[in-house]
Amino acid sequence: MHIRDLPHTDPGVPDVRTGGAFLRWLCARQLRGQLAALAWGLLDVGGIAATPLAVGLAVQAVVDRDGGRLLLSGGLVLALGLLTALGAVMLHRAAVTNWITAVARMQQLLARKTTELGAAMTRRVAAGEIAAVSTGDLEKIGWFVEALSRFGASAVTTAGLCVALACYQPTLGALVALGVPVMALAALPLLPPAIRRADAQRDKAGHATELASDTVAGLRVLRGIGGEELFLGRYRSASQEVRRAAVRSARMWSLISAVQVLLPGLLLLAVVWYGARLALDGTIGVGELVTLYSAVAFLLFPLRHFEEIAQAYAFARPSANRTARVLAQHRPAGEHPEDAAAPTGELHDPVSGLTAPAGRLTAVVCGDPDAAGRLAEHLGGHPPSADDDTHGGPPSVVLGGTPLDRLPRDAARRAVLVQDKDPMLLSGTLGELLDVPASGRVDAARALAAAQCGDVLTALAQASADDSGDPMRTHITERGRSLSGGQRQRLALARSLVTDPEVLVLDEPTSAVDAHTEARIADGLRELRSGRTTVVFTSSPLLLDRADEVVFLQDGTVAARATHRELLHLHPAYRAVVTRAPDPEPAMSAGQPEREGRTA
Repeated sequence: MHIRDLPHTDPGVPDVRTGGAFLRWLCARQLRGQLAALAWGLLDVGGIAATPLAVGLAVQAVVDRDGGRLLLSGGLVLALGLLTALGAVMLHRAAVTNWITAVARMQQLLARKTTELGAAMTRRVAAGEIAAVSTGDLEKIGWFVEALSRFGASAVTTAGLCVALACYQPTLGALVALGVPVMALAALPLLPPAIRRADAQRDKAGHATELASDTVAGLRVLRGIGGEELFLGRYRSASQEVRRAAVRSARMWSLISAVQVLLPGLLLLAVVWYGARLALDGTIGVGELVTLYSAVAFLLFPLRHFEEIAQAYAFARPSANRTARVLAQHRPAGEHPEDAAAPTGELHDPVSGLTAPAGRLTAVVCGDPDAAGRLAEHLGGHPPSADDDTHGGPPSVVLGGTPLDRLPRDAARRAVLVQDKDPMLLSGTLGELLDVPASGRVDAARALAAAQCGDVLTALAQASADDSGDPMRTHITERGRSLSGGQRQRLALARSLVTDPEVLVLDEPTSAVDAHTEARIADGLRELRSGRTTVVFTSSPLLLDRADEVVFLQDGTVAARATHRELLHLHPAYRAVVTRAPDPEPAMSAGQPEREGRTA
């Protein structure tokens, strides 16, 4: 495959049982590229290995004062040099192509998995681990894939050279043939501790990456409470642990490198000493001695590739384990691609007993915000937790009589959209932010108006980079960090409204806005979503009062359902959660942080 053909039409279905299985699958997927690199590698390394023979012939021709043989030897050296140059150039091109195509394949696999799981990805795998996999781990796996062809060419050439030396000069050739395996295998006892130290370094580096990611994500909050120095100190400590682990790992690899230099040097001394004695006795000629010396000196070159592949595998194996662990995450089994049509009707969760009637605005009140987030995710078709992602887990949410886990992923996404309490805004212009797959029924202007984004548009228009005054062309920074929490929340709500799914699930969509804005958002949401099924997890009286029906959950199941005003009068536990009043029952004491201006 050529780099110009990227991205891959189909990255394939990886074998993610273990890291080793994933590496074997990855290499098998680009077998043609590996064979091409191996062929060019044999030309490159074989040309270098054959050069000592040509040099030996030239030296012997000088000793014998044979001008014809000297000219022939010179031409042979020139031809081998040209072949070696060609092989080296093409080997580099083929090996780097293997590296890039392997990394591109893994990037596509990770992107596909992230698209499949959505927001559930970071709930199942730490964000720092995902960042480590998508950056450093892919590079290390790519290094192993790239080094594999060089190692193969060196191994084949080394074996061939040992056989040729044994045939060319049996006495010295036998010495070399016995010494080379010893040199190649001498570092094997040092590999397990080196791999363990490399694994420890990777684990500590992953922890430091997670800590840095969490610190950057919560920097605004940390500054608000004066905790940035505390977290900075933790990161310093973690980075020092990474440094110490890297030094310990480097010491072991330097020892392996020293062994790979020392043993070939000893073999070279033995060959020169023994060969010199044979030359003095007249058993071999000077040219043959030069050939043997040059051939043994050449063996230092492929042995470096033996060390490289061992080091590359030691670094790639833990990276492959992490990558396989991320790619092993999946939606519940049982999809039926033939059921491509998105169903309509009421949304029912058999676990909690929650039912959202079709075409109505249903508000859900839950005393535990974490439980509300898990239920919102479950309504989107995901299992309640990563551990329940099996055939024997809890039953799926049903939409119009069809379980969501039986639908293809795209159909399920078209049917139900879940916006969690901390939605993500990607970098780009506002127009790009709102350019999402949609039904076409709701345009961006109506969605922005319903989400009360007028002040956000004004601020973006003033910050327009091209002085056009068009807020749709204003760039929004990564995660919307240039906006306030309320502005980010409203833009995310507008994006969800533009999508206009059959069922829209919102988890605390107005927790960061003031009461007056929240009231207008509640009216706009009710009007814009008229005739569509909408489920809002909230404890805000302003939103609850505008819902067609309010469902109150206790201990994960439906305890009552009615209008907001009816529940206030008839259900004390509901009233305690909504009004934030003290409640004697511990189960009902957990609620959302109090916000000013919120009353029943």
